[in-house]
Order: sequence, then C-alpha cells, then structure tokens
Amino acid sequence: MLQEGKLYIGTSRKPDDSINKPEYLELKFGNRHGLVTGATGTGKTVTLQILAEGFSNAGVPVFCADVKGDLSGIGTIGEPKDFLVKRAEQIGLSPYDFQEFPVIFWDLYGEKGHRVRTTLSEMGPLLLSRLMNASDAQEGVLNIAFKIADEGGLPLLDLKDLQSLLNYMGENASELSSQFGFISKSSLGSIQRELLILEQQGAEHFFGEPALKITDIMRTTNDGRGAISVLAADKLMMNPRLYATFLLWLLSELFEELPEVGDPDKPKLVFFFDEAHLLFNDAPKVLVERVEQVVRLIRSKGVGVYFVTQNPLDVPETVLAQLGNRVQHALRAYTPREQKAVKTAAETFRPNPDFNCAEVITNLGTGEALVSTLEGKGSPSIVERTLIRPPASRLGPLTEAERQNVMNVSPVRGLYDEDFDRESAYEILVKRAEKAAKAAEQSEAQATEEQTRGSRWSLPGFGDDAEDAAPGRQSRPRSSGYQRETVIEAAMKSVARSVATQVGRALVRGILGSLKR
Repeated sequence: MLQEGKLYIGTSRKPDDSINKPEYLELKFGNRHGLVTGATGTGKTVTLQILAEGFSNAGVPVFCADVKGDLSGIGTIGEPKDFLVKRAEQIGLSPYDFQEFPVIFWDLYGEKGHRVRTTLSEMGPLLLSRLMNASDAQEGVLNIAFKIADEGGLPLLDLKDLQSLLNYMGENASELSSQFGFISKSSLGSIQRELLILEQQGAEHFFGEPALKITDIMRTTNDGRGAISVLAADKLMMNPRLYATFLLWLLSELFEELPEVGDPDKPKLVFFFDEAHLLFNDAPKVLVERVEQVVRLIRSKGVGVYFVTQNPLDVPETVLAQLGNRVQHALRAYTPREQKAVKTAAETFRPNPDFNCAEVITNLGTGEALVSTLEGKGSPSIVERTLIRPPASRLGPLTEAERQNVMNVSPVRGLYDEDFDRESAYEILVKRAEKAAKAAEQSEAQATEEQTRGSRWSLPGFGDDAEDAAPGRQSRPRSSGYQRETVIEAAMKSVARSVATQVGRALVRGILGSLKR
C-alpha cells in the first residue's frame, strides 16, 4: 500500500462498495496546496492527522493547529481499537503498524506548549490593523507610528512600546503632522483603547521576545522524519481574530524568509490552517488579496498550505482556485446556503462517470470522503469515493503528564520559555522624557536664581550699592524720577519672583489677566 514518493490517503470503492484502488497524494505536488472540508463530526481532524503523519514519515516538517485538543495524540503511539482495525481490514491496509511521531507543542499562552511570540515590528501595521479591526483612519495612524519608529530608532517589540509611542505622538501631534501627515488625536485614542482590549484578551503574551524563529518549525529528526509542530489553539479560539492573524503572520514570515526553490521533490514545510473561515470572516479586501498573493507565491518556496474548514464557501474563489489537492467529507444540505455549498464542492471536482458528486457528498459516512489529488503533469485526478486510512498514532488527546514528557525532551526546550525584555521604544522614550524633565528643572532653577540676583533693592543709604560702598568715591547724583523708577522696578521684580509658585501665578494672572507662563 505504501509507495516511494507518495502519501497514502485511503482506498477508493466502486459503486458496489468493493475495493477499487489506493489513493495517494504525490509528494512532488504536496506544495500545490489543498483543501479539507466537511461538516462537524465527519472526520476532518483524522484526515488532517493522517496527512501530517504521512508528510512526517516522508521527512517533511508540519505545522498544524489543535483547535479541539484531540490532535495532540499524534505525539504518542496508537492503540489497536476495534473500529480502527476494522477500517484497516476494509481498505486492505496490512500490516497496520502503530507509531509515535516527533512532536513539538506550541502555545501562545505558554500553558500547553512552548511560548510563541513575535514582535510588533515583525507583525507590521497591516496585520496589526486586522487584529484590532481598525478603521482606515486608524490604519493610517498606525502606518505613521511604524514610520516614526523606523526613522527614530524606536524598536516596537511589545504592546507597551506601541502605547508609549502613541502617547508621544499625541503630545507632539502638531509637529509630527507637518512631517508625516495628519495625526488625529481621536484615532490615537481609539487605537489605545483597542490595544487595551487586546491586552485583556491575552495578546500581550504574543508580542515580545524571544521571537519565534522559522527554522524551529522546520526541524527534522536524526532518523529523517519531519517534526510536527502542534499549536494548542483551544484557548486561542476564544479570540478568533488573534488566531487568524497569528497564522497569517506565520505564512507571511515563511513567504518573506524562505528562498525560492521552484518545485522540489517534496515540500520543505506543510502548513495546516484549521478553522480557515476565521481568516476570511469580515476581512477587508486588502487582506484577502494578501492571502491570495501569499498562497499563490509561497508554492515556489516549497511550502504547501492546506485549509481545513466546514464549508468550501468559507474560502474565497481566488484562493480556492490555488488549491489542487481536495478531500471532501460529508456536507449537510438542509438550507439554501448548504445546498449551494454542496453544488460548489461537486463542481470543483473532475467528474467520475460512476456516480453523481452532489448526491454522494450528502451521503458520505464518517471517515469517508471524495478525494482528488494532482497527478501526471499537475492535472487533478478523477474524484474517487474513498475510505480514509486509520491513523498510526493515538486517536485522541494526550494526558497532561504525557504532554509534559514530550515537552521535556523537546529540541526547543528552554529557548522560548522565558521572557526577554531588552531596551526598546518604551525604555528609550522614558529616558528621553526623564532627560527632558531634568533639563527643564535645571533651566527653571537657573532662571529662578537669575531672578533672585537681579531683584535686590538699590536705594541709597542701605549699604548694598557697590558704588556707594567704594571708599573716597562720591556717588553720582540721581534725580527723583529715576529713584522712583528704580523702586517700582524692584517691586515688580519681587512680584515676579512669586510667579515661581502656583499661588503667585494665580495672583498675577488675576491682577494682570494677560500674563503668560
């Protein structure tokens, strides 16, 4: 059943339910992307699991999200349960061997896996705007903020860095607007409120250092198997926008960092995007265009992207057209939208004269799917009704103790588990503010001292006049007018000294009205 250069998916059946032939996914087409769809409970997660196992055994690293928590079982050896053994017999899988796979657990919150972080600079204003559901005006202000940070040598690593930069922009909005474009204080306030919401939702765990290195999700073991990175997403799904933005960021990082390799014999990495509809829900046009661009071009980097979702209508047509390998589990057709989804799914397959796709899709059993993969020169194969093979690893979640044992021998143990807070925009701006405050304090003290020296009384006969104190020297005659002027001037200087106190300032403003600070 297993062939070199091919990944065994399952065995197709003829109309009379007899065995037809094994169905494979050729590794050389593994980077042509794919789609796994089906209603809840039809077997999508198991299909994801057996695909991940197959790629791993072929030496291809895998990254996938564990939305429900039951994908973690891929990290330990499977168990010969009756229904699994029965399925193996049905499809002629002999011997049905069990094995465990090299797994690295990740978690944005650091609870069920190694911490996953990135910096705000790496995220960029576009994805951050998506995460914050920002308006066009707010997105413009965020672009200005990142521009100021780049030109001002202000690294944006975590949320407090951006908060401090936004405060700085608000205090200097007039000056910065003339240089970078209009900065609305209302937009700044809205962004700051959104950042507070993100912080309350746990996004502060995601932004910071040490940031995830792409090479750490592209590891292979000494025996040549690809490591399977499993992201714990059960808690993350409580904030679906953060989940979708993180996975899109990861795709973008892969696209930007990996070199061009053309069409390799097998992928460099396979990326499974579970609950893919979250990526496109209410997404602005520019973001959908970004996803389409990444999906279209990342193929030449050797990366295969597989979207896993309930309904094929969840994926835009421009993206759907890029997905060559299809596994369609059962769909329900009770509502007009569901009926449209069945029709859409059926029309995307290369027809099989033995059955009607639209009818079969609604009658598929659990663990059964319509399968069509690329073959030959890259054309889709005729769709086949297929029984999906049973997994070799455990079907179901690991216990907490088992998960911890896997993490204890992880190749990235200790690399991401502790926070590192180096000097960044927050620290730099705080130092600048302290320096400016100290300089202002010194300037005020100097001004006060000068006022004190210049306000001494100089009436004759008081002994404070340097000229009067000189022995044998006659003082110059002074007119009464000049003398009166000196008294008034000195009195005003005495009043001016009181301006240094808040009470003095208030009195003078009350008397003179127009006195400015």
